[in-house]
Amino acid sequence: MNESAPILMLSWLAGGGLGGAFFGGLWWTVRKGVASRRPVLWLSASLLLRVSIALAGFYFVGGGHWERLVACLVGFVMARQVATWLTRTREQNPARPGRETGHAP
Repeated sequence: MNESAPILMLSWLAGGGLGGAFFGGLWWTVRKGVASRRPVLWLSASLLLRVSIALAGFYFVGGGHWERLVACLVGFVMARQVATWLTRTREQNPARPGRETGHAP
């Protein structure tokens, strides 16, 4: 087995974690911002924090190796796809099971 394969796998997982934090934070911020009296403050602060964390994560994971950076980016983009799938409504995503109701319609 190639010696760089475990490192690339860890870089991919780190990218997935960064993407999960980034897009999970975005989802949380939008939900908080809608109910807030100052949504611009929520969105601006969240953007600054999320981008800072993501860029710092890419910097440290990449470590000057483009292969690690690409693996991290692939994990980040895959986390975006998962977050998009998880936050769709039932009408937009019929493959995702709906919640059962506790009463008759």
